[in-house]
Amino acid sequence: MFSRLRSDIQCILDRDPAARSTWEVITCYPGLHAVVLHRPAHWCWTHGFKWLGRFISHVSRWLTGIEIHPGAKLGERVFFDHAMGVVVGETAEIGDGCTIYQGVTLGGTSLYKGTKRHPTLGKDVVVSAGAKVLGGFVVGDGAKIGSNAVVIKPVPAGATAVGIPARILPSKAGASADATPEGPKFSAYGVTLEDDPVGQALKGLITSASSQEHQIALLWQAIEQLAARAPEGNCVPQDAQRQGCFEAGKLNDLVGK
Repeated sequence: MFSRLRSDIQCILDRDPAARSTWEVITCYPGLHAVVLHRPAHWCWTHGFKWLGRFISHVSRWLTGIEIHPGAKLGERVFFDHAMGVVVGETAEIGDGCTIYQGVTLGGTSLYKGTKRHPTLGKDVVVSAGAKVLGGFVVGDGAKIGSNAVVIKPVPAGATAVGIPARILPSKAGASADATPEGPKFSAYGVTLEDDPVGQALKGLITSASSQEHQIALLWQAIEQLAARAPEGNCVPQDAQRQGCFEAGKLNDLVGK
């Protein structure tokens, strides 16, 4: 028990630069208190003391602002950072090394009792502030959920999910598509340097349209030069656009760089 508590404290010291000492973590971190109180609540729940488990969970919610159903399964080194307003459902599973920020909901979309209604988080998953992960699917190891994302489908390992509904930024060469430098460093809030997939698609369309207009303008210029040499005279239509005017830069600014 004490070994696991030391592990929980150390993971907070590793991931939160504001944590200055073990004593500060023990006395001032509600995320740690919620995890510690969940363990007896979960034991009671799994051993038939359902009401007592729910009561301990209720007291923990009142003390910490973090609501974890006693039926939920938590791995080791799980860190609820700030975490006010976090809700973890009955059949949710949180893997080792996960980090969950304030306002997160691990919720269910089914009303059927006895079924897997809530998500399963793999190892080292980061769920950023305000994100909602809804459904009985799996979020793969090392995945990251962006702030305020609404995830309703599985997330592959190492990927980053952003947007409403969430869209997937796949991992590159086995590494997560986030802002963390290479190496095993922790990525707070799952910040990503990659654009939203819809933004990437729009930029691709803008680039393609700009390129096509440029090619068409070159074709008209070539036809104009050939027509000038022909004995029958100019065959280029009066409304032919010989210069490109597609404002790709302006449109890219609108969709975001």
